[in-house]
Amino acid sequence: MGKWPMSRRWIADMALLLVVAIWGGTFVMVKEAVAAFPVFAFLFIRFSIATVSLLLLLPWLERTFPLLRGAREGKRTGIRAGALLGLILIAGYGFQTFGLRYTTPAKAGFITGLSVILVPTFTALVTRRMPERSIWMGVLLATVGLSLLSLNRDLRPQLGDVLVFFCAIAFALHILITGHLVRGHAPLRLTLGQLVTTALLAGVFSRVWEWPWPPVASHVIWAALFTGLLASTLAFTVQTVAQRYTSPSHTALIFSMEPVFAALFSFLLAQEPITLRVVVGGSFILAGMLIAEFT
Repeated sequence: MGKWPMSRRWIADMALLLVVAIWGGTFVMVKEAVAAFPVFAFLFIRFSIATVSLLLLLPWLERTFPLLRGAREGKRTGIRAGALLGLILIAGYGFQTFGLRYTTPAKAGFITGLSVILVPTFTALVTRRMPERSIWMGVLLATVGLSLLSLNRDLRPQLGDVLVFFCAIAFALHILITGHLVRGHAPLRLTLGQLVTTALLAGVFSRVWEWPWPPVASHVIWAALFTGLLASTLAFTVQTVAQRYTSPSHTALIFSMEPVFAALFSFLLAQEPITLRVVVGGSFILAGMLIAEFT
C-alpha cells in the first residue's frame, strides 16, 4: 500500500481533506470581499495576518510539538526554502487573478483543477516511474467530475484560459515541491517562509497595480482574518506536515475536492442551489479520491 504505513497516510489524507474543506468554505466570503476590494491588497492583508499569527505561535508550537520543530539545520534553511514555495504560490494566485479577467469563473475552476493531472504527470517525468494504476483511475474520475462541475458549451480557448493553465502548473509545482522540501526542513519554518514571501510579493504587486486602496470594509477585515488564520496559517501548516506521509499525487486528488466543498458551503451560506450536475460531478471526484485511497 505504498511507501508509508497505511494509518499515517490515512491520517495525513484526512488532514488534507480538512484543509480542502476550509478552503472550500472561504469561497463565499472571499468572493464578497474582493467584489469591491483589490485582490492583491486582500492577499497582502490575509497573508500578513497569517505571518504575524504564526510568528506569535512559533515558539509555543515548536516547544510543544517536536514534529513541527525539525532538526537544527532545518530551522536555518526552512525559511529560505519556504520562500521558493511563496514565489510559486503568488505566481499561482497572480495567473489565476489575471486569467479571470479574460475567461469565465467556471472554466477557470476547471483549468485550475487540472493540477490533479499535472502532479502525477510531473512525478512520472521526474522519477521515470509511472504512478500506480489506482492513481490514474482516480485522476480520470476526478477530471470527469471537475468537467461536469465547471464546463459549459463554450469550450473555445481564450487568453484567460492560457493564463489560468499557468496557474494550474504553479499549484501542481507547489504540491510537488512541498512534498520534496518537507522531508528535509522544519515544517513550521517552511510554512513561515512561504507566508512571508506571499505577503511581501502581494504587497508589492498591490502597490504597483492597485494603489490607492479603497476603504477597508468590515466584511473584508473579517474575511482576511478568517482566511489568514484558518485558510493560511492552519491550512498551510497542516499541508506541509501531512505531505511528509502521503504522496503528491494523493494530495492533488484530495485537493480536487475543493469545488465540491465550495458548492456545499455556497448552498449552506448563500443558499445557492445544488444542481444534479453538481451532485454527479462531486460524486465522480469523491469516487476518484476513494479509489486512490483504498485500492
